[in-house]
Amino acid sequence: MIRKFIAIAILLLTATTVATAQQIKWMTFDEAIAAQKKNPKKIFVDIYTNWCGPCKMLSSNTFTNKDLAKYVNDNYYPVKFNGEGNEVVNYKGQKFENKGYDPARSETRNSPHPITSVFQVAAYPTMLFLDEQANLLTGVPGYLTPSQLEIFLKLFANNDYKTVTSQEEFQKYQSNFKYTFKAN
Repeated sequence: MIRKFIAIAILLLTATTVATAQQIKWMTFDEAIAAQKKNPKKIFVDIYTNWCGPCKMLSSNTFTNKDLAKYVNDNYYPVKFNGEGNEVVNYKGQKFENKGYDPARSETRNSPHPITSVFQVAAYPTMLFLDEQANLLTGVPGYLTPSQLEIFLKLFANNDYKTVTSQEEFQKYQSNFKYTFKAN
């Protein structure tokens, strides 16, 4: 009986460890920028709000994909950032605070965080890709499935964006792209 209990406990612990290993290890902006200084790597940012339906779908449908989570963790410093939250961000020598943030409105529309203006965020969700010096490469707005996001994740992680400089070149890149993320 005790052996059976121990075996079940080990199986549950192993399953929990495997499941945890497949989740995106989100950081704050400041943590990602500090990590980048020690080990240069691009930054991937999910800018969301608490009231945004497509943001919730992105979190529950896209970011839970095991292949996507592993790829993001291996190739980026991932940041999950509330575009209307009150996190203090130190970016490029400036301190950004949302002085208009109202905690009573944390689940509804709130004051936009000033860092969203720096990155020209016009919609939620928006995913940002920053280079190894935390400079903005581009923002991708809207809900994307794991395979729709895969092409962007690899385009930037592999530096293919440096040679894909027109819509025509992107269409060619897209038609030759080999999708590898499996559905959950």
